Amino acid sequence: MDNYVRGWKFNNSITFTTFFKNSFFYTIVSTLGAVFASSLVAYGFSRIPFKGRNFWYALMFVTMMLPYQVVMVPQFILFQKMGWVNTFKPLIIPQFAGLPFFIFLMIQFIRQIPYELDDSAKIDGCNRFGVFWRILFPLIKPAVITSTIFSFYWRWDDFLGPLLFLNNPKQYTVSLALRMFSDPQTSTDWSAVFAMGTLSLVPVILIFLVFQKYIVEGLVTTGMKN
Repeated sequence: MDNYVRGWKFNNSITFTTFFKNSFFYTIVSTLGAVFASSLVAYGFSRIPFKGRNFWYALMFVTMMLPYQVVMVPQFILFQKMGWVNTFKPLIIPQFAGLPFFIFLMIQFIRQIPYELDDSAKIDGCNRFGVFWRILFPLIKPAVITSTIFSFYWRWDDFLGPLLFLNNPKQYTVSLALRMFSDPQTSTDWSAVFAMGTLSLVPVILIFLVFQKYIVEGLVTTGMKN
């Protein structure tokens, strides 16, 4: 227990309460933005005919193949010129453009929903957004929840993004705070590191235990089982 108390106090000026608050803020806002934007883009690709749709869809797949290290430097230069470095903006706002993997996942779901439901909704007076929000979005719930879980995991464990764009320790997330325990000039308090590392896993484990059936359902229904 002493290890947990000592680890939570960190350096007394900043405690792990701050780091957990930052992690929850970054993770929750990014996840909401990524999942909603991805579902909206998936609806556009699967239901709305427009010029060059196949080209943009193929281009989206290409972006899935690019490792983050390729775009890391151009992104940093761009966000630095925009004055976003040392804020949460470069970590959160790009998520509101959607993520290719989630878009692909939801497109597979939407393509299994018959077009007759769209036509019925339009006869009842729904516009395109109404069809998406009232009809399709509830029907792709397994894909939405699966995407939410994956996004939560990825953002919660993200180390490289906060390391690049955050310089103020008061803005650090839990993953960055754990690294700050390591001090090459003196001895590292490994007991406190492992105690806080264990606590950092609690939200991830809880999310998995509560929503694990939706992960299986979402992956199987989209044909990704094999």
